[in-house]
Amino acid sequence: MTLFRTVLLTSGLVLALSSEAAQAQPSAQDTPASRAASKPMVTLQMPALPAPVPVTLNPKTTALLVFDYVEPICNSQPKCKGEMLPAMTPFMARVRKAGLVVAYGTLEENVSKWLPEVAPKPGDINIVNTAQDRFYNTDLDKALKAKGITTIIMVGWKVSGSVAYSSVGATVRGYTVVIPVDTTAAATDYEQVIGFYNILNQRNGNMTNQPLKPDAPTLSRTDMITFHQ
Repeated sequence: MTLFRTVLLTSGLVLALSSEAAQAQPSAQDTPASRAASKPMVTLQMPALPAPVPVTLNPKTTALLVFDYVEPICNSQPKCKGEMLPAMTPFMARVRKAGLVVAYGTLEENVSKWLPEVAPKPGDINIVNTAQDRFYNTDLDKALKAKGITTIIMVGWKVSGSVAYSSVGATVRGYTVVIPVDTTAAATDYEQVIGFYNILNQRNGNMTNQPLKPDAPTLSRTDMITFHQ
């Protein structure tokens, strides 16, 4: 009898454990993707971005930084040539006429592939970057400070990448940053809004978009930027 009870209890334990194991094993349809698909979608409301503001800049102390207006990127990103370049081309002409310092930053493999409408000219600053923050491990800060630059206009691909990270790199080094919203973008509208939001919400943020807040970013637009005569 004792033997029977032992076997019966052992068998029951095996059955219980087997049952628990079977329940723990996901079925063919029970996958992370299927569980996510079965849940209702959640709609999130992004904070509204402040409108771009007009700014007037001193051309003697302002530099234009151009990021990744290069063929490999712009040929694969429709917003680059479709939206950014049409705004950037006439703005670049005004920048050149006003005599601003112009600096360029891209990866080594893209140095010779700038779009001709906004390509570097002799005397421009050129840096080869390895990170999205163009100040990281480059001589950009040194080159700008040597020319007395205190304000930076940042343009290029993309707002949620190089522009966002470089804006932080600039403000922590004491620069006031202006970003014309029509000269940068991202692949999706969601990513684009996130990029602008992160720029304004950085360490020395400017969520109200106060024009030219010192050592902070300001969102403007090319037709809202003027230069002192």
